Amino acid sequence: MNRKEQAIAYHDRKFNCAQAVACSFHRELGVDEATLFKACEGFGLGMGGTCATCGAISGAVMAAGFMNSDGNLEDPKTKADTYKLSREIVEQFVKKNGSAVCKELKGTETGKVLRSCPDCIMDAVEIAENVLGIR
Repeated sequence: MNRKEQAIAYHDRKFNCAQAVACSFHRELGVDEATLFKACEGFGLGMGGTCATCGAISGAVMAAGFMNSDGNLEDPKTKADTYKLSREIVEQFVKKNGSAVCKELKGTETGKVLRSCPDCIMDAVEIAENVLGIR
C-alpha cells in the first residue's frame, strides 16, 4: 500500500483529514501513529469544525515541522526553513485546488465542490512527499 492509499485507509477508519495525512508519514517522521493522531485531532473539519484551513494541509504542515525542526528549545534555528517548506505545501495545494479553506473546498456556502476530502488528503500527501523529499 502506498502512502496515499494508507492515508485514505486511515480516513476510512474515521481519522480526520489532518490525522490521515500526518499518520501516513509516521515512519519517516520517527513519531508513533498515536502521538500524531492526538496532535492532529483539533485540526479536523477545518480546525475544530470551523471549516477554515483544510485539515489535510494542516497534517502536511505538521509533517514538515517534524521533518525539519531542530527541536532546539534553547536556540531554535530551523523556523525560517520550516516556514518556507510549509508555505510551499500550501501554495502548491492552492494552485492545484483553488483554495486552502475547507468550506470553499467542500462548497458548503456556494454549492460548488472544488475538491472532496479524500482528494484533498491524496493531494496533501503527494505535495508533502515532493516538498519534503520523502518517497
